[in-house]
Amino acid sequence: MRFTPSVLAKHRGNFHFIKAPSTSPSAQRDPEVMRTVSEMLLDIERYGLDAVKRYARKLDRWDGASFELTAEHIATSGSRLPDALRSAIELGSQRTRQFAAESRRHLTDFEVELVPGVIAGVKYVPVSRVGAYLPAGRFPLTASAFMTVGVAKEADVPNVIAATPPQPDGAANDAVLYAAHLSGVDRVFLLGGVQALAAMAFGLLDELPVNMLVGAGNAYVAEAKRQLFGAVALDLLAGPSEVAVIADETANPAIVAADLLGQAEHGPNSPAALITTSQALADAVAIAIDYQLTGLSTASICGPAWRDYGSITVVSSREVAIELMDDLAPEHLEIITSDDDYYHANLTNYGSLFLGPWSTVAYSDKGMAGTNHTLPTAGGAKHSAGLSVSRYLKPLTYQKVAREGTMALAPAVQVISDSEGMSAHAATATMRMELYRDSEHE
Repeated sequence: MRFTPSVLAKHRGNFHFIKAPSTSPSAQRDPEVMRTVSEMLLDIERYGLDAVKRYARKLDRWDGASFELTAEHIATSGSRLPDALRSAIELGSQRTRQFAAESRRHLTDFEVELVPGVIAGVKYVPVSRVGAYLPAGRFPLTASAFMTVGVAKEADVPNVIAATPPQPDGAANDAVLYAAHLSGVDRVFLLGGVQALAAMAFGLLDELPVNMLVGAGNAYVAEAKRQLFGAVALDLLAGPSEVAVIADETANPAIVAADLLGQAEHGPNSPAALITTSQALADAVAIAIDYQLTGLSTASICGPAWRDYGSITVVSSREVAIELMDDLAPEHLEIITSDDDYYHANLTNYGSLFLGPWSTVAYSDKGMAGTNHTLPTAGGAKHSAGLSVSRYLKPLTYQKVAREGTMALAPAVQVISDSEGMSAHAATATMRMELYRDSEHE
């Protein structure tokens, strides 16, 4: 998440850094990761389930007879959780599916008669099979199932399977399982990493190959998704997590600092950026970050992330703030100003927007705000949106031409086809014109 040189050059003199970002990009494709993933995928494609089991034993320390978790074990996962955690998961699942259901309601089939006798339309059809990866490493992403499995089910995807890596004790994470259960998952497999994605994509889990892979993961998971794209569709290629804030003199510096560190906690290469029109706020946020780091149990993660990939930029106007932020195109963007509506109306590049001092990214991260937390990173918000119910739907077009519509289409198709030298295309139109003329004389 870095400014492009041309944008910086355009606004030279209208901004200055209190803390500059790293000189190197935060997300790079590691050649060693690329090579390892490529070898694993080729191995699994060649040797199938035997290779999957081999990698699972080596990387997941799996020693079971089957990867699949029983329906009973999944359904009873909530009973193994503390009451407060179980209730919070239920709330997050309900709100995420509620927002997805409302989003689906606004995607309606339609048809239109372009000219008499020529009808075109769209029918939304869900993909048939989705494979969701549910991370459960150092920080199990409990809400990931809400965003992937639950939203897919609200799109009426008939078959959603999930893979999640085993914990150090060899069992599944019950919070992740319960979230998947509430989200409507059909089957869950205790399988992690590249081998999990390959098994779902190649149809090695007593299932047909999935049509689409979704869900976050580490660098190896992200690279596996990249290399499997084409064989399957993807939600998006994302990571590491990002946050940016636009704030002015009305913002509470402690809150701004907390929200920047809240996303830096995702990993030591997670960028966090503040753009502000207030020099005083910039100075206060820098001090607050240093102070808050001393009390965080995850300072060993947040600290390096802020040191290497954090930035504070003071700008001369809100117009410059908007141009610089649209250039960053962050995954998460918080607005804490005296005129949040102005920024909402004028910003165009972000994964998801959080308006006002009472909105924090964590509300979406944990599934409580209803919106999806699977969002574009590394500038992807300049051209793409995050995961939503629409991603699981194929807007299939259709045409229905009546006899009386023939002359509205065929002559122009003949002219264009003749100009291209495509006589067979032309014939499909001219033959219909002849049939139409003959029927006119009957």
